[in-house]
Amino acid sequence: MSVRRDQRGRGIARALAREVLRFAQARGYGAVVLYTSVVQTAAQRLYEGQGFRRVGAFSPSLLASLLHFQVLHYRCELPAAPPPAP
Repeated sequence: MSVRRDQRGRGIARALAREVLRFAQARGYGAVVLYTSVVQTAAQRLYEGQGFRRVGAFSPSLLASLLHFQVLHYRCELPAAPPPAP
């Protein structure tokens, strides 16, 4: 997910993340997973603020490992969707 630089700070990414979680929950998914990089600190804060927790990290290549670059694995557990209203 990416928001154009001149549109950042307006809550667009937060709204998109909330909608993804709602969409997945409504369809019965138990969790949402995503990946981001160690340099995307604003994205990490956004995801953690939405309930995602870091569950792993890896370097995608030898060069990345030498440069201490990692891809971060996040997961957000979803509660069961409420039953539809009668």
